[in-house]
Amino acid sequence: MELRFFEIYRSSEYVLLLVQGVANSLSLTVLAGISGFIFATILAGTRYFKIPLLRQICTCFVEFTRNTPLIVQLFFFAFGLPILLGYQWPFWAHALLALTLNFSAYFSEILRAGFQSIEGGQKEAALSLGISPTVLFFKIIFPQAVSKTFPSLNSQFIFLFLTTGIISEIGVVDLTQAGIFIDSRTFRSFEVFITLTVLYIFLSIFLKLLLSILQKYFFRWRFVAWKIRLLNSLASLKVLFYS
Repeated sequence: MELRFFEIYRSSEYVLLLVQGVANSLSLTVLAGISGFIFATILAGTRYFKIPLLRQICTCFVEFTRNTPLIVQLFFFAFGLPILLGYQWPFWAHALLALTLNFSAYFSEILRAGFQSIEGGQKEAALSLGISPTVLFFKIIFPQAVSKTFPSLNSQFIFLFLTTGIISEIGVVDLTQAGIFIDSRTFRSFEVFITLTVLYIFLSIFLKLLLSILQKYFFRWRFVAWKIRLLNSLASLKVLFYS
C-alpha cells in the first residue's frame, strides 16, 4: 500500500482546515474546562456543606450527567432544548454548553472526594477561631482539596479533551470534523486518521505540560512542604544511623 500524506499537506485548504480544527478543539476544551470547574466547585461545595434541597438537586444532576452518554447530552442541547425553549444558538455554543455541564459533573465528584479528605480538625479549629464558613471553604479547604486532586483533575481533563471529537456530529468544525471532511475529498482514510492521531497525541502532551506548569505555579507551597518533610525524614534517618 502506498502512503500519500502529501495529498493532505500539499493543499493549503486542508492545512488551514486542520489548523482551524485544532484551534476550535482547544478553545472549546479550555473554555468548557474553566467554566465546568467553576460550576463543579459550586456543586461539590453544596454537597459538602449538605445544604438542604440544593444538595439533592446537585446530586441528581451529577448522577444523571455521569450516567448518560455525552453524545446524547450533545444532541439534546443542540436539537431538543431549542425546540422546547424556542431559541437557536450557533452549534459551537451548544457544544460548549454540553461540554461544560459534562465536565462539571465529573470534576465535582473529584473535588468532593478532595473536600472529604481534609481533616475535620482543621474545620473545627477554624470555626472555633471565629472564621466564617465562606473563608474556611475558600482559604483552607478549597486550596488543599484542589492540590490533592489536581492529578485526577488533570487526567479527567485530558480524557474529556479526547472525547470532544463527538461534537463533530452536530457540524462543529473541530479536529475530527476537519479530518472527516479531508477524507471525503481525498479518500485517503489511513493517512488522514494517522494524521489526526498524531495531532491528538501532540495536543494531549501539550496540555499535560501546560497543566503541570500551572500546578507548580499555583501550588508551590505544596512542593515546599513536601521538600521540608523529605528533609526532616532524612535528618531523622541520619540521627538514627549515628546514634
